[in-house]
Amino acid sequence: MCGIIGYTGHAQAVPILLDGLRRMEYRGYDSAGIATLNDGGVELRKCAGRINNLAELIQKEPPKGVVGISHTRWATHGGVTDANAHPHLDRSGKLALCHNGVIENYQTLKDELVREGHLFLSQTDTEVLAHLIGKHYDQAGGPPSKGRLLAALQAALKQVVGTYGLVLLHQDLPDIVIGARRGSPLVLGVGRGENFLASDVGAIVSHTREAVYMNDFDIACIDRDQFEISSLLGGITGYEVSQVEFTEEDVSKGKFPHYMLKEIFEQPETVHDAMRGRLSLEEATAKLGGIDMTPKELREVERVVLCGCGTAFHAALVGEYLIETLAHLPAEVEFASEFRYRNMPMTKDTLVFVISQSGETADTLAALRESQRKGHRTLGVCNNVASTIARESDGGVYMHAGPEIGVAATKSFTSQVTILTLLALLLGRIRHQSTVEGIRIIEELEALPEKIKRILALNDQIKGIAEKYSNARGMMFMGRQFNYPVALEGALKMKEISYIHAEGYPSAELKHGVIALISPELPSIVIAPEDSVFDKNISNMQEVKAREGPVIAIGTEGCGQLERVADDVIYVPKCPDYLSPILTVIPLQLLAYHLAVKLGCDVDKPRNLAKSVTVE
Repeated sequence: MCGIIGYTGHAQAVPILLDGLRRMEYRGYDSAGIATLNDGGVELRKCAGRINNLAELIQKEPPKGVVGISHTRWATHGGVTDANAHPHLDRSGKLALCHNGVIENYQTLKDELVREGHLFLSQTDTEVLAHLIGKHYDQAGGPPSKGRLLAALQAALKQVVGTYGLVLLHQDLPDIVIGARRGSPLVLGVGRGENFLASDVGAIVSHTREAVYMNDFDIACIDRDQFEISSLLGGITGYEVSQVEFTEEDVSKGKFPHYMLKEIFEQPETVHDAMRGRLSLEEATAKLGGIDMTPKELREVERVVLCGCGTAFHAALVGEYLIETLAHLPAEVEFASEFRYRNMPMTKDTLVFVISQSGETADTLAALRESQRKGHRTLGVCNNVASTIARESDGGVYMHAGPEIGVAATKSFTSQVTILTLLALLLGRIRHQSTVEGIRIIEELEALPEKIKRILALNDQIKGIAEKYSNARGMMFMGRQFNYPVALEGALKMKEISYIHAEGYPSAELKHGVIALISPELPSIVIAPEDSVFDKNISNMQEVKAREGPVIAIGTEGCGQLERVADDVIYVPKCPDYLSPILTVIPLQLLAYHLAVKLGCDVDKPRNLAKSVTVE
């Protein structure tokens, strides 16, 4: 959550900071602010609302300075107000701080500071941290120096319980920006005569393609010509300067009105990229070198546990069906947010996967660490090769999906399911699948990108269906077997961006209470490809129609039976049961998108949400 960017260089800081904030607005958009340093000291501009509100405020009162920090907020402590917007100042007004994370013991620290005479202007935990750092700096006395400020930061952070990604500046040190991280991402951008700190490399990719991805407990001190990274635990820490893999164009909307629509239409390429170089017809299997396990080690696995949150959890549910069907291996899915608080019995031959688009999801990262703490090999599936999960896991698979900016996940779901299919193929070939079966699965996988293009060609038809049902008071999504998780994902997309209440259920559960909701005002979306439970899904649709409920069906091309039951039908190309989620989810993504646009919702920045959930 929250987006942070800091800059020191020769250019005016404000345009660079505003541009970076706009590129990170998907991380939070409750309020925004900027602090710069100039001859007059710290200049602060902040306000509630979107970044455009801040830009208008700055246009009226433009701050100057070639050093600055900025923040776009997803509220944790305190309401959405001007006062609670970051940056926050210390008691002296000379230190400004932006912070992503949660200071869990902030109230204890605040009470102590209040007893010492500190006055607070906001409800945030961040202002407490700013006062605490400022207190240590002022108590140290002596001439202003980088060492004095770093020592003050270290002293304050040693008192803190919680997580942080932060940047700060001080009036006494007009060329320096300092950053620190624990549990919230922070990247250092290496420029020429300028340097950056940011929550996300996408914020700085138009200025530099060289980055240092900071580790937990790292503290970075940058000026325009150099930087150094030390550790809160003591000493100078090593680092690696990485080349950023994507470009400024990759983080733009291009010809599309919204990032979400662009990312839906990128899925033929992203599904292909998830498979690229990982399929071997010669050996009739998948090649996943990143998991760093021999065939013998993989054969010794007797159980797989998959962990994720939100859309990644739904992808994991599909993975459970895939691994059990193709590999005949017991699989189980856990909410990452619950995993570390459970005392789940797991034998030593259990292999754990954690799934996260960003690779920074706090709950998923905690599940990774808990699994490793108990001695289990834990692998990651993520989209950011430099993320914390990618670096801390025992191996894994990179999605190659490119930046996903839209808050509602789309292409990451299909990429994750594609990778889990490759995993199921690999495990299946080690255990029981024949070469012929392996080749058939590979051929079906390779056909997916063209089939996705055929679904995307139905965009106008799906838009018409969405507009037809834009007055619905709620929606029901139903599917069975491989498509039950797709029903959950379709309902989540509808809730996230249109704010229409939606629920996903296994179709057969309709009779067990859910049918009470059926009415002419509540459409049911039934995912019913021609599979082993097709006739059962037809029966469920007839039960809905008998109670005057509208039905939208997602079916297989050439199946005329659906048109005799459903009010509207969206057809997807024929494919094996186990690959159907990659195809059936795309009409649901488009349905949610077009319905939200019809209702005037901000599909890229839905209310109360943010893209990368880095707090509990």
